[in-house]
Amino acid sequence: MGMTRRDGAINDDHRRLELALESAGLGEFEWNPSRGVYWVSVRMAALTGLLAGEVPASKGRLLEPDVHPDDRERIKAETARVVRDGGAFQFEFRYVRPDDGRTIWLRTAGVVSHDEQGRAIGFTGVAEDISVRKAEDDQRQVLMAEIDHRVKNVLAAVQALAVQTAKRTTSLDAFLQNFSGRLKAMASANELLTAARWRGAAIDHLAAAELGALTPDQTHWEGPDLFLTPRAANALSLGLHELAANAVKFGALSVDTGRVSVRWNRLPDGGFELVWTESGGPKVTAPSRRGFGATLLEQVTSRELNGKTSIEYNAGGVTARLRAGAAAVAQRPDTMPEAPAARVTETVATAGGPASLNGARVLIVEDAVLLAMELETGLAEAGAAIIGPAYELEEALALLDQPIDAAVLDANLNGRSVTPVAEALAARKIPFVFATGYGETGGAPGGFDDAPVIRKPYDVTQVAAALAELLRTS
Repeated sequence: MGMTRRDGAINDDHRRLELALESAGLGEFEWNPSRGVYWVSVRMAALTGLLAGEVPASKGRLLEPDVHPDDRERIKAETARVVRDGGAFQFEFRYVRPDDGRTIWLRTAGVVSHDEQGRAIGFTGVAEDISVRKAEDDQRQVLMAEIDHRVKNVLAAVQALAVQTAKRTTSLDAFLQNFSGRLKAMASANELLTAARWRGAAIDHLAAAELGALTPDQTHWEGPDLFLTPRAANALSLGLHELAANAVKFGALSVDTGRVSVRWNRLPDGGFELVWTESGGPKVTAPSRRGFGATLLEQVTSRELNGKTSIEYNAGGVTARLRAGAAAVAQRPDTMPEAPAARVTETVATAGGPASLNGARVLIVEDAVLLAMELETGLAEAGAAIIGPAYELEEALALLDQPIDAAVLDANLNGRSVTPVAEALAARKIPFVFATGYGETGGAPGGFDDAPVIRKPYDVTQVAAALAELLRTS
């Protein structure tokens, strides 16, 4: 007698079930208490190292004897509970395969059936190897702990930097300028480290980030390829910033004729030496008192580089030598991020004074309340009439029907792109600047590559200067 339509449908369903289980990487098993056996599928056997087919059920145990010792009591208790109470179950545990001794993570799920007297009469389930997922979970936990550690270290360093800068400055304006510059140097190094997945940073990238924004024909840097550890990269970035800030205020970069040359070379012990040389600037005399910048260079930077730093105040220009030990140099990764674009330098007051925004109606869109407050205060002091601040996308869109002359836009508002606001402003030919915490690859939303981008942390005077320039040229 041939196969009936119903038999064919059942077979089709069975094949579909088999394909689904196979594609999901699941193995099946069943327990038959009345016969005292387990049935183990071929897929289940491949996952667990058990024998396929029917195997004796020793007191209803199948996987339990090979559960990792640290998980065994828990799984024993949970199994006893579901056998007693019935219903669906799901367990996750470490399992030591009896065939090769490998420890894997298993997830089992299924259902226990009971008869009218409450006795277990069937136990059907599936198993899945979740070792990869567990390893990824563990890795995420490690990464989260590392991020937490780094954030706390950064906050502690910022706090120490603020305290030490404050102790060595005599006015609020001087403190804000010095501290802001040092904070930007830390942010610049952090951006480079993030781009390289915190494996380190190349010296030429650090030099480009700090010196690239200065007058191009007044600065020059060169040396062999060297990749630094994160700790050394942070230290060198801060050291280069102190030298650059001093050169801009008092040294070679304070006049058009001045030059700065930065060269580095490998040392026989595996470390390196970097030489900063200034020429063509004002006549140099040794400072009458030791500033915090010199302290940073000679103590902090040298210690973090496992080396030493010396500064010579020659009449023709400052020369600084930063020597680093081999521990500061890391192995260069196979793939490297692109060299960074020059970051915006700190705004230094000019003879004409700070940028003026007198009468300009400026929309502020920023989701961080403290930053929005800082922008509001700083731009208002520059003469702007503030619209907002808007902290959410909907708030910003609702303010667009007002007269607006320019805008400051955070690129990301609580996880949402500011693009709709930028598009609306662009359609009305209203200029805007992006103020963002993203790195080089994520500053301005797509389609607005010509809009100025100022990266956090910033000085509000930078934002005011950028807005003034936009209003002047629009």
